[in-house]
Amino acid sequence: MQLNYLTLDILILIFPLIFSFKWMFPYYKNYKPLAASIVIVGGVYIFWDIIVTWRGDWWFNHEYLFDFGFTLGGIPVEEALFFVVVPYSCIFIYENLNFFFKDKEIPFNKIAYYIAAAIFLITGLIFYHQDYTILALLSVSAFLFIAATWFQDILKSRNFWLYIGISFVAFLIFNYILTSIPIVLYNPNAIWGGTVEQIWYGRFITIPFEDFFYNFSMLSFYLLVYRYFKNRWNSSKSQ
Repeated sequence: MQLNYLTLDILILIFPLIFSFKWMFPYYKNYKPLAASIVIVGGVYIFWDIIVTWRGDWWFNHEYLFDFGFTLGGIPVEEALFFVVVPYSCIFIYENLNFFFKDKEIPFNKIAYYIAAAIFLITGLIFYHQDYTILALLSVSAFLFIAATWFQDILKSRNFWLYIGISFVAFLIFNYILTSIPIVLYNPNAIWGGTVEQIWYGRFITIPFEDFFYNFSMLSFYLLVYRYFKNRWNSSKSQ
């Protein structure tokens, strides 16, 4: 059986979906903040995906896609589903962390985060001619600035950083599959690219380094919006 993009989406979703209903806590009851996060953040990243696919920053190998007879603005259905199954599954990881490990506040320095945001911003502008590079770095800069300014609690959360770390393990596995088969292909002019023979290949194994920054900002924004709406709705219930 040939591994394809839809199979990967299903593998990402299947276990969190099953345990949403029979587990130590009722994850399915968080559907409102989860849906808000998927619609808001997923909507932004899908729009990003549509634009850069149209521009040719990356494209998809149709050998590993199903022909549904339509696309979403030029991106395959499997790619659009990616922005649903990933937050559903990764936020499930976060909720498990909160259930099994009481969250702790870690040291926070607003200036340090502002400096980090500025570094990502400046680096992105230096590589302005690489379309994916600049957008990936600017997305990290935007998250760090927004979180350090208005949502400092997420940066102070130990479980947020554990969530990022564990999610990155899954990211390495699935993104390696996507880029090694390859299901997703990248324009070398849009990334820190090159050929395998060069010293600087611009990739970790087969994964473009830009994907690490993209993944960090996406997972971070998903959780930020999820936490915001969950706290908001929990507060309204208690009143």
